Amino acid sequence: MALFFFLIFGFCTGPGLLESSPKVRLVRGPHRCEGRVEVERNGEWGTVCDDGWNMKDAEVVCRELGCGAAKGTPSGNLYKPLADEKQKIFIQDVNCNGTEDELIECDRVEDVFDCSHSEDAGAMCEKSPPKVRLVRGPHRCEGRVEVERNGEWGTVCDNGWNMKDVEVVCRELGCGAAKGTPSRNLYKPLADEKQKIFIQDINCNGTEDELIECDQVEDVFDCSHSEDAGAICEKSSPKVRLVRGPHRCEGRVEVERNGEWGTVCDDSWNMKDAEVVCRELGCGAAKGTPSGNLYKPLADEKQKIFIQDVNCSGTEDKLIECDRVEDVFDCSHSEDAGAMCEKSPPKVRLVRGPHRCEGRVEVERNGEWGTVCDNSWNMKDAEVVCRELGCGAAKGTPSGNLYKPLADEKQKIFIQDVNCSGTEDKLIECDQVEDVFDCSHSEDAGAMCESEYGRTQRLYANCPYPA
Repeated sequence: MALFFFLIFGFCTGPGLLESSPKVRLVRGPHRCEGRVEVERNGEWGTVCDDGWNMKDAEVVCRELGCGAAKGTPSGNLYKPLADEKQKIFIQDVNCNGTEDELIECDRVEDVFDCSHSEDAGAMCEKSPPKVRLVRGPHRCEGRVEVERNGEWGTVCDNGWNMKDVEVVCRELGCGAAKGTPSRNLYKPLADEKQKIFIQDINCNGTEDELIECDQVEDVFDCSHSEDAGAICEKSSPKVRLVRGPHRCEGRVEVERNGEWGTVCDDSWNMKDAEVVCRELGCGAAKGTPSGNLYKPLADEKQKIFIQDVNCSGTEDKLIECDRVEDVFDCSHSEDAGAMCEKSPPKVRLVRGPHRCEGRVEVERNGEWGTVCDNSWNMKDAEVVCRELGCGAAKGTPSGNLYKPLADEKQKIFIQDVNCSGTEDKLIECDQVEDVFDCSHSEDAGAMCESEYGRTQRLYANCPYPA
């Protein structure tokens, strides 16, 4: 009967059947190879009841998805939020022998009536970390492309590099759709000359799951790091932020809903919840859960409190994946939740000013502080410095010789010709020229920031910037 079905279906649909996407997927997990199991029927996705679900069944799912061996069959309710009650549960009592290529080949019972989404099946597959990464960009989903070989990371020559290739990189990294193939030398500093260029002439059709599956030429001899390939993926901004703290990785927690930002009631708020916030923001480990009323001024009474009773396991990538209660009526802004993350100190500082948010700009390189030459220094550059330091908006770019005494002649000028777009989070992300020879400390750059406490502050900076 199965053979008859296959032959009829194959002749009706043609060869495209073999090239169609899998009829199974894993959702709400940390990557595409772990999560709650869902199967597709007539364009609709439904879940799988975990009655009888075991490692042999998970083995088939992992094989169908190209995710290696099965490692576990976690309960589907581990992956939050649970499936919507309107979503159907399509199958139960799955019984695979473990050798099938697709879940649809296994015995199963369809149309389930005695199972709830708290019993959805899950699968955990053995998937090694991606062999590709994006570096020197504003976040993990944009930057210079690097691939791994035997524990060593090398770059990719941009000969033949196009949107289909970027599409594969973005898919492999779980970063959404491809948005662009940026200029080869956009991400500074360029790769070190000692770093190898591993591949060139990549030719993806755009449907591959991993870059290694694409045609490519290895061991490159006629390409330089000024030709390294880059990728920009469509990665939505976090739906959470920390405000009123000393920098973007500490403060009162706010979440976004339909373009509006609201706070989080601290009922049941704990370190596991803060861990997820810090992870989502790329701010390292959680260090504390300070009361939200520590960060002044408090939220305006007109601002809504969106959620309370947040209950994260601590392993989620986004706060929205955690259990929570929405639409809060019994909490005030004096009970807003806060989070303190482990974030390394900025690689920039303002010195000789009246406080930390005004002064001469200095940047750090290998433990040494140098100045920034003010050639081309403007408000966009100062805006980035103020943002990196958590000092509010930029208010001015005063002359570097305003702050006395001037830098010692022995102090180096690290960067010049800084060219920020004004949206970067760190000065190191901006285009810049390193190792300055035609600038003096009388030309050091400065900056003036608008602190959260209503004071006007100034910043200055000199030539080159650290790597």
